[in-house]
Amino acid sequence: MSKIQEIAQAVEAGKSKLIGGLVQEALIAGLDPVNILNEGMINAMSVVGEKFQAGEIFVPEMLVAARTMKKGVEVLKPKLAAGASTSRGKCIIGTVHGDLHDIGKNLVALMIESAGFEVIDLGVDVSTDTFVNALKSNPDAKIVALSALLTTTMPSMKDTAAAIKASGLSGFKLMVGGAPITQEFADQIGADGFTTDAASAAVLAKKLAA
Repeated sequence: MSKIQEIAQAVEAGKSKLIGGLVQEALIAGLDPVNILNEGMINAMSVVGEKFQAGEIFVPEMLVAARTMKKGVEVLKPKLAAGASTSRGKCIIGTVHGDLHDIGKNLVALMIESAGFEVIDLGVDVSTDTFVNALKSNPDAKIVALSALLTTTMPSMKDTAAAIKASGLSGFKLMVGGAPITQEFADQIGADGFTTDAASAAVLAKKLAA
């Protein structure tokens, strides 16, 4: 089995204690950091996402795999920074004003990061102005992702989407999600994309940023 396959298996199995050593061994063996990232880790997370959507694994397993990849990426980062950037672009994400829920948002952030994006996580209870200012500070952002878990904060999501659209900023796609959010609501507020789970969100982000 190749080192890249070992890394992929470790990510899929969520072996966070092993991943750092495996990535280090692959680098010592002279393997290309970009290949380690793409073939060893991002591909493995795609498999994890597919298994989640098929009901073969659940949120805890997906979280463990995503965290394992994150540890592997930490070892790779200095090498990746030295070479060309392989990022798919920036993704600004946050839970809208009035909503303090972050488990779903954190999982989506991890999965989108695992898909090769640089994630700017604004946290929870994020004001409209904070989203707009983050976009102004990162004019190259490809994705803005809004999360809401409460029906009472859906109007806040609508207001945020409206403010982002009215800001005059462009070049990005708006994604929304959360338990009460539907495709109909996403269409109503002018979002470019909606998904029901974190694995789908990562797939959609890649598609929208392409």
